[in-house]
Amino acid sequence: MSAAPAGRGWFGPALAIVAAFTLLRWLLLAFDRTDLFVDETQYWLWGQEFAFGYYSKPPLIGWLIGGVTALAGDAPFWVRMPGAALHGATALILSALAARLHGARVAVWVAAAYVTLPMVAVGSLIISTDTVMAPFFAAALLFHRRLVERDRPADAFWLGLMIGLACMAKYAGVYALAGVVLAAALRRDLRFGWGRAAVMGLAFLAVIAPNLIWNLTHGLSTLSHTADNIGWVREKSGPQLHPAGMAEFLLSQFAVMGPGLFAALLVALRRPAGGTGLGLFTLPPLVVVSVQALLDKAYANWAAAAFFAGTVLAVALLSSRPRLRMLAVAVNAALCLALPLLTLAPDLPYKGKPLLERYLGRAGMSRQILDLAARSGNLPILADDRDVLADLFYTGRDSGAVIFAPRPKGRPMNHYEQSYPLPETATGPLLLVTAAAAACAGAAIPLAAEGGAYARRGLAAYLTTADCVNGQ
Repeated sequence: MSAAPAGRGWFGPALAIVAAFTLLRWLLLAFDRTDLFVDETQYWLWGQEFAFGYYSKPPLIGWLIGGVTALAGDAPFWVRMPGAALHGATALILSALAARLHGARVAVWVAAAYVTLPMVAVGSLIISTDTVMAPFFAAALLFHRRLVERDRPADAFWLGLMIGLACMAKYAGVYALAGVVLAAALRRDLRFGWGRAAVMGLAFLAVIAPNLIWNLTHGLSTLSHTADNIGWVREKSGPQLHPAGMAEFLLSQFAVMGPGLFAALLVALRRPAGGTGLGLFTLPPLVVVSVQALLDKAYANWAAAAFFAGTVLAVALLSSRPRLRMLAVAVNAALCLALPLLTLAPDLPYKGKPLLERYLGRAGMSRQILDLAARSGNLPILADDRDVLADLFYTGRDSGAVIFAPRPKGRPMNHYEQSYPLPETATGPLLLVTAAAAACAGAAIPLAAEGGAYARRGLAAYLTTADCVNGQ
């Protein structure tokens, strides 16, 4: 395939747009009044110990947070800070791809469109595996384009490397590999030789091999958790159809990508194998997750991998309709600026409870529990709620508190049962935090949980013993 001339003059304007949004996001993040969410504190804990895998996700997010916080400190700002930078880098990589395919003007609009996506706004406020995957997935798209244009082994190597790193951030990175295969199957001009394929495959396997080995030596922990998320895989009765669930998932994508851009993407996907072929990288996650939603359930962000190539597709389609393009990006920009402003006043009332209730009260609950354990003689703490455990480890990181999860019955159901179970031989007093007291525990000690994530959990603390808990 002959190389298309890359657009020139796009980088400066694209960088200015990306830098402006990134700096603004960091500024607002510095005044964010929400607590770290349960997943974020779990990722932070992973980052305190280098491993090639963790209970529910590949390791890259733990490595990233561990590296940043080791250098800058453990404050919530530093845990979340990489998000805006990673999405900014993704925007520039997608712009480079758009410049090769459509020229400089489209490239600049791709930067503006991507950096204002609602999913990017959320991913810049809360660190997630989607965010860590994003630049590597985008780079895989760029190196694939370079490979089919130039047929150089170095591009095949970088393509495999980027797909591998995307998978080391989130297993959804494999959708990039699916796109490469689909493109080769359906478009002669998007194929490359078996030698290049071997280089790509070897680079990919070299990157993901440590995580595969970790899974094999840890009871296939991460892969088992992925099967749990799929849900119907483990149902003895087999999958059931939920057409309303699939419709809800598809409608939610208008909020994930923004209404104007997702509508444009749907139009562009009428011929996914046509044009630049980017539709072949967009369809796999949308189709797979839609089927998952039909058979069980699917969260709105599970198809995030569709919107890297999808942003380029949508903006290119709207390039002949500049007013619609401007409107679509402007609506998204308004949304993405409003979201971080909400974190400055997260306790604003909405339907009788704080607007961002799930992000409030977590650190406060942990401080109550840690203080009670300290006043009771520095007792070890046992909690059976994953959310409570996650924040206890983070908020109590400098307290010296000893924290346990229940010993698993069968395979561990979370990272804390896997790595911090109460030893079977443990004896002596401890502080139990639960919504359902053990039969031999003493009277409940109230824990204040109004107006936060635990408001309706019914959590209480109990002075008991490890012998009592282990005997249940």
